[in-house]
Amino acid sequence: MSRAISEPFNRCATETRMAFTVFPGSTNHYDTLFGGTAMAWMDQAAFICATRWCRRKVVTVHIGEIDFRHAIPEGSIVELVARVVKTGRSSMTVCVEMFVEPMDREDRLLATSGEFVMVALDSLGQPVAVTPLERSEMNA
Repeated sequence: MSRAISEPFNRCATETRMAFTVFPGSTNHYDTLFGGTAMAWMDQAAFICATRWCRRKVVTVHIGEIDFRHAIPEGSIVELVARVVKTGRSSMTVCVEMFVEPMDREDRLLATSGEFVMVALDSLGQPVAVTPLERSEMNA
């Protein structure tokens, strides 16, 4: 019988990384990643990052400016990097960057970025305090 290996998660790590492949089902009529799909992936990365930070139920309350700098062609690999950059009493501001990596090259390019404000909720759906982000973690 195998035993599950368990290790504590370092909450001080404010960063979450996710990767996807841009398949035909997630593209628009230009054969590039559909903007709505990009935004959904970014919101998902922000959600996971904020949830790991506070270990509570989390909801998106605000999406700031999203910059689409470069088109992301079908067949590319994208990596999303989400970081908690600010905390309020019950809120966490998460910056999400999406990088595009052509499969046939080793370079990557910042394609899209945005800011998401997430709020932690208690079991009754009311905002609840989160652990503040320390200055040392902001610069990490």
